[in-house]
Amino acid sequence: MKLKKLFLLPLLLIFTSCGMQSIPTALNEVDAQWAEVQNQYKRRSDLIPNLVNVVKGYASHEKETLSAVINARAKATKINLQVDQLTPETMKRFQKAQAGLSSALSKLMVVSERYPNLKANQNFRDLQNQLEGTENRITVSRNRYIQSIKNFNNLITVPPTSWYNSFFLNHAKKPQFAVQNLEEVQKAPKVEF
Repeated sequence: MKLKKLFLLPLLLIFTSCGMQSIPTALNEVDAQWAEVQNQYKRRSDLIPNLVNVVKGYASHEKETLSAVINARAKATKINLQVDQLTPETMKRFQKAQAGLSSALSKLMVVSERYPNLKANQNFRDLQNQLEGTENRITVSRNRYIQSIKNFNNLITVPPTSWYNSFFLNHAKKPQFAVQNLEEVQKAPKVEF
């Protein structure tokens, strides 16, 4: 009887400390962080029509740029992924759509530089500040998501919790955000005076 207890005690300790709670907890954290990423992208998407309308009043002949922003927003809002749908391919599509929207917004901001009255408009400045704050929030929420994915992936790939995962849960690694157009990002910007 003592031998059984001595044998069961280490097994009990292994199973209670090797992922039974930590893997589901980490998965819940991934879910929560992904929801926050989507929340911030939604916030940005909600600000864009207001920004476009303000710019439209001052720069109505910039239809191509305004249309590009509207189309990019439509593409970005079409892709709404749940955590269980995240694969490297779906993540790549999501990031591509969001990058397209970011690029279109950058062009819109360049257009706004040509119109001093627009830059002086209080509504435009408020929307620009809100958009800038939202971009910062997106960065923070993406960083938190990246950290939660790292923690989850570590739990399911590093022993002893990975043993529990492979025997009982079989969770796969979650995809991370990746830099789109890495070659472009690595180029030094040209500064001209």
